[in-house]
Amino acid sequence: MDRTGVGWDTIDRHHSISMKLSAIAAALEVRLENGSPETEIHGLNGIEQAGPGELTFVSNPKYAGAARTTRASAVIVNEDFPAIPAAMLRAKDPYLSFARALELFHPPRRYSAGIHPTAVVHVSARIGPGAHIGPYVVVDEDVEIGANAVLLAHVVIYRGAKIGDNFFAHSHAVVRESCRIGNNVLLQNGVVIGGDGFGFARTAEGHWHKIPQPAPVVIEDDVEVQANSCIDRASVGQTRIKRGVKVDNLVQVGHGSMVGEDALLCAQVGIAGSTEIGDRVILTGQVGVVGHVKVGDNAIVTPQSGVAGNIPAGALVSGAPAVDHKLWLKYSAILPRLPEIARALRKKE
Repeated sequence: MDRTGVGWDTIDRHHSISMKLSAIAAALEVRLENGSPETEIHGLNGIEQAGPGELTFVSNPKYAGAARTTRASAVIVNEDFPAIPAAMLRAKDPYLSFARALELFHPPRRYSAGIHPTAVVHVSARIGPGAHIGPYVVVDEDVEIGANAVLLAHVVIYRGAKIGDNFFAHSHAVVRESCRIGNNVLLQNGVVIGGDGFGFARTAEGHWHKIPQPAPVVIEDDVEVQANSCIDRASVGQTRIKRGVKVDNLVQVGHGSMVGEDALLCAQVGIAGSTEIGDRVILTGQVGVVGHVKVGDNAIVTPQSGVAGNIPAGALVSGAPAVDHKLWLKYSAILPRLPEIARALRKKE
């Protein structure tokens, strides 16, 4: 790898992109209706902000009215959406199609292979072809990293870590000792994979004795962990994040927990140790889950709820402690009337 400092910068720079509507429709595999195939699109925007030459979308019925008055040149809509003055790209899933359109206009930056002169890479480390190792990166002994990795400034990979292909770590991400990471994993800024689990035993004198946390974190393929989130290593067994999981900012996954495939952990979620989160579970913002419980496949927990016991598969729960969402709605409706109800009860007594 190049250690001259010449080859470590990005290969390409952002530049303006323009595409004909026909080309966009073909790339997205959607149907163009009520518009010229030759219309040039140079960007994307929200339905209320978009102007001529821009593409937007409607997936929420709340914005159906705005679609009739938008200044956008074209709108991605459902296949049965009523006709509007603007050109329409009819799609099965407008939101997903819009996401793919964003990829057309904002392709990811590419980084040339090479090692920055300030990086420290142990001689025993094995790094696959095409890797970009940025300024002040540290790769410790016996580390293995697959092909086409990108490690940006100040990333640290501890000894014995094993990482697959197409790994991307933004600045200040850390992978601790002996952790295992699969292919196509993205770590945003400040992520810590494999920090010590929070384990302490109280002594007879009332002090806290640290419990060693030698067991690694295992992250499977296609996982993204966003900024300043922490996934802790365990004292025994492992902490495992399964394929396709997406973790938002400021999330804590406790030691020995398992998160199932394609689960979503939204901002400020906290999962205590030895917890099992099923496949395709959605934990929305600020949900807390106590340790040693199981949240079943496809369950959804609404914002700021507290999970204190097992949640069955497919459930929608709310509140603290979390209960069936419909029951929680009844609780919420009664809550403002509690003083009135209490006064009525006192009168009866």
